[in-house]
Amino acid sequence: MNIGTSTTLLRNTLALATLSACAILSTPALAKTIVYVSNADSQEIDILELNPKDGNLSWIDKVKTGGNVMPLALSPDHHRLYASLRSQPYSVTTFAVDQQSGKLRALSTVPLADNMANLATDKTGRYLLAASYTGHKISVNPIDALGIAQSEGVQVTPTGKNAHQIGVDPTNKFVFASNLGSDVILQFHFDAATGSLTPNTPAAVSTAAGAGPRHFVFDPKHHYVYSTNELNGTVNTYRYDGARGTLQLQGTITAVPAGFQGDAPAPADIHITPNGRFVYASERTSSTLAAYRVDARTGALSSISSFATETQPRGFNIDPHGKYLIAVGQKSNGLTSYRINQKTGALTTLQHLEVGKNPNWVEIINLP
Repeated sequence: MNIGTSTTLLRNTLALATLSACAILSTPALAKTIVYVSNADSQEIDILELNPKDGNLSWIDKVKTGGNVMPLALSPDHHRLYASLRSQPYSVTTFAVDQQSGKLRALSTVPLADNMANLATDKTGRYLLAASYTGHKISVNPIDALGIAQSEGVQVTPTGKNAHQIGVDPTNKFVFASNLGSDVILQFHFDAATGSLTPNTPAAVSTAAGAGPRHFVFDPKHHYVYSTNELNGTVNTYRYDGARGTLQLQGTITAVPAGFQGDAPAPADIHITPNGRFVYASERTSSTLAAYRVDARTGALSSISSFATETQPRGFNIDPHGKYLIAVGQKSNGLTSYRINQKTGALTTLQHLEVGKNPNWVEIINLP
């Protein structure tokens, strides 16, 4: 081999090595997927990491809350986690979310207007909304520039019986609050500049008598809303008028499995996959997860099946990529992860873990 050929080979080798190194450096690192589970009776939040390749979970940390922690809510930028403490004194703790590890650091605990069964932030992250089941009210707390919920300047609005969930619509112009004991979902105008709520027209949409509307979720295209009915064991589909901020009932489907023999059904949580193709609802009496297929044209739900899960599954959630579902059981003190079949919506069990006592809420985020 002559010197010219050797030089050419060396140059080519160095060029390939440089290209390989650049490719490695330019390949973005996979974002961490973090799971938060609130455990009321052990008064702690479990922090886990979800492996995006296989759906397995690994422990990161446990954080004591000093009270019966139940509903959680994340700020829009995922830098803050808000936790409702449903033991006296009723309050909310603001946690800082470490953007590398997902660990939590308590920043502040301030009073809430009552025992709050549900929390949510508005789309700007400037207001914390809450609903009180036992107090029959909803509230709006300011959030300061540091993302910390404040106890001053709170608006409290009486509702019908048993306010259960509260949330803003995707435009941040309207707010909805389910009233389980009054069989209505309240409809409000929301002023994002002041945080104030005023009744919409109409002020509410009714369910069937005795249905007991509990949790609701918007579809990703903002055309439909799906809501569990705790007392009659069903799920409602509503068409959403985004210009007016109003709901119109389109259909109802059962949430209990075939051959259900329980004394009374008790659907709880509801979530939709990010692509809008599948909806899931937890049913506590049968300890199952009901899976539904969404009609892309009409938004109507059709049943896929019911899947056995943890005992009394009050809370569950779906990861941001729509690949995995994680459910917890209040009476089993356990967590189970599932793979979501992307074609059929069926759930395949992946892993079971023991968590704290009375796990009841799940939040899942991707870190940068």
